[in-house]
Amino acid sequence: LVDYPKGKDIIGVKWVYKTKLNPDGIIQKYKARLVAKGYSQQPGVDYNETFSPVARLDTIRALIALAVEKGWNIYQLDVKSAFLNGVLQEKIYVEQPQGFISKDNEEKVLRLRKALYGLKQASSSSMV
Repeated sequence: LVDYPKGKDIIGVKWVYKTKLNPDGIIQKYKARLVAKGYSQQPGVDYNETFSPVARLDTIRALIALAVEKGWNIYQLDVKSAFLNGVLQEKIYVEQPQGFISKDNEEKVLRLRKALYGLKQASSSSMV
């Protein structure tokens, strides 16, 4: 928790809830995710650039062809929660999430150190 910074925009947050079902349609678990209301971010103020590095299809095809020619094994991986591991370059402040507002510090906000789903720069920060 930090004091409300003068002259800085405070980004709202909201909870997104999801119910996970097993193949039989029975509830397996409940999930909750805190997301930023990134649509309120202003370019040049809250973020400088946005991008999501993705390999072009022709590059992937060329690498597969090279691997076949050389007899190499190909592996793939998915980094779960990659966006949440991205370190932010900008100072981003968000409101305290509903249900977690500190009684003695209601006027304070949170300063993010790592990216949060919904931020404009979340995908690019995970690659830095």
